[in-house]
Amino acid sequence: MLEALSGATRLFIIIGDPIAQVQSPGGITREFVARGRNALLVPAQVSVAQVDEFIRGVLLAGNLDGIVVTVPHKFGAFAHCASTTDRAGFLQSVNIMRRNADGTWHGDMTDGVAFVGGIRQAGCVPEGKRALMVGAGGAGTAIALALLEAGVSELAIHDADAVRRDRLLARLAGRGAAKLLAGSDDPTGYDLIANATPAGMKHSDALPVRVELLTPAMFVGDVITSPEVTPLLTAARALGCGTQTGIGMFAAGRAMMVDFLLHS
Repeated sequence: MLEALSGATRLFIIIGDPIAQVQSPGGITREFVARGRNALLVPAQVSVAQVDEFIRGVLLAGNLDGIVVTVPHKFGAFAHCASTTDRAGFLQSVNIMRRNADGTWHGDMTDGVAFVGGIRQAGCVPEGKRALMVGAGGAGTAIALALLEAGVSELAIHDADAVRRDRLLARLAGRGAAKLLAGSDDPTGYDLIANATPAGMKHSDALPVRVELLTPAMFVGDVITSPEVTPLLTAARALGCGTQTGIGMFAAGRAMMVDFLLHS
């Protein structure tokens, strides 16, 4: 892979804060190589205060073809897109951006469909399930929409920011037949628990739900990639719950992301 790097290599970047935990640069770069493309994805640590200036600045790099966006920039990056897919436009957030022919950005949000694809691969059938999702940020917003489109019967959303939670509930109203409601950290009565927050990246983080109330029949999914098995998933597995890691979610969505970035 390294031997092929040259001045002709096409550049893609992933931006986030923090960035050290992301696992996608290697996986996406390997996917580029497997498709015969001389391209790579590299990480960039970018703060919220600097993200607008950074995105404007990288437009000057003529060999930069795309940006992958992670926490906490998915809503902010949306504002830099001249065009988006329908789902990204509805969600007003993006996790991938590619150059339009005129040099502007075109964005998409694949977190939701990747999460649902990952839980299906792990044996969870979301249709008819009662789901509790924690986190109404960029990933949570996308996952909520994807769960509704997958046919859950009920979706409860919990977020420490009640205003953000209620804004998401209002936006999703009428997007499907599922019952929508405000949730809590109590998973009692739910079939599917989704953590779409950063809680678990550090062992000192509070758990996103009350794990002592989990039962073996529940399925628990997490978006965090490092550590791959978060404290939430450790507790869920100890009880015999089915689980999906953030790595599983990324693997389920990787081909879709590369298709978009490469216009495949």
